[in-house]
Amino acid sequence: MTQQQGWTSEQIPDQTGRVFVVTGANSGLGLATTRALARRGGHVILAVRDEYKGRRAVAEITAGQPDARLEARHLDLADLDSVRDFADRLHSDHPRLDVLVNNAGVMAPPRSLSPQGHESQFATNHLGHFALTGRLLDLLTAGADPRVVTVSSANHRKARLFFDDITGEHRYAPMGFYNQSKLANAVFGHELHRRLTASGSPVRSVLAHPGYAATNLQSDGPVALVRLLFGRVLSPLAQTPDQGALPQLYAATDPGTEGGAFIGPGGMGELRGAPTRVELSAGAADAGTGRRLWELSEEATGVRFAFPTSV
Repeated sequence: MTQQQGWTSEQIPDQTGRVFVVTGANSGLGLATTRALARRGGHVILAVRDEYKGRRAVAEITAGQPDARLEARHLDLADLDSVRDFADRLHSDHPRLDVLVNNAGVMAPPRSLSPQGHESQFATNHLGHFALTGRLLDLLTAGADPRVVTVSSANHRKARLFFDDITGEHRYAPMGFYNQSKLANAVFGHELHRRLTASGSPVRSVLAHPGYAATNLQSDGPVALVRLLFGRVLSPLAQTPDQGALPQLYAATDPGTEGGAFIGPGGMGELRGAPTRVELSAGAADAGTGRRLWELSEEATGVRFAFPTSV
């Protein structure tokens, strides 16, 4: 795939009749993604931690798009019980799901633990999405041109997985553990692609990253130094959320996007630019690392993926 010169959300094919779940859909990249999909006819389920903010996002979009098909539902990715409840409710009233966009994230907060005792960034950014994908896989299998789009970061290339201290109990660095979670996203997306392909599943797993986009990810949760650096000092260099969302929109909707692809901005340093296929780090594509993270994630979440055949 070459860089898609000038590709914008206006080039998204008609999505009428297609059902999407977008996590973290009330702000930033998630809101931009939801708005663009709704504009092209998609039925978008906003999976949000704060239902009030989710309903406010729905009202904001429908004010300009009265025919938008949107619904806001509660999902706290850090809490595996919330993930289970969200998936159960979706099964009760939707026979299929066409696209899951694993977009939500937290960045560089002080160390804290999830209700199940996992480090908050690993819990929210990776484990919650792992569990959600596994619990919705049957609905995706029933979908049309079904896809899982997992949002990683260029930072995955300078990260490592702290398998010997996955919760940061002994040594926690806010950005180091953020980068770990983004590497986990990349490893998961690639390993999911491998397992879906081996099982003959129709579902495609695609990775995306936004480059550098100005969102509340950099300002709402990080420790003070990270908030100052990314939220203020470097913010003039950032893209808008609408621009940053283009790679994940391309991954979710372009008919030619292949399973296993990693879509990011095509400009210098992958900080901005039109969507293009970019390189996954060798560490993220390593089969042994993929198996190890998968097994750890199954143990941590209690979720086993029901693939069509054994892999």
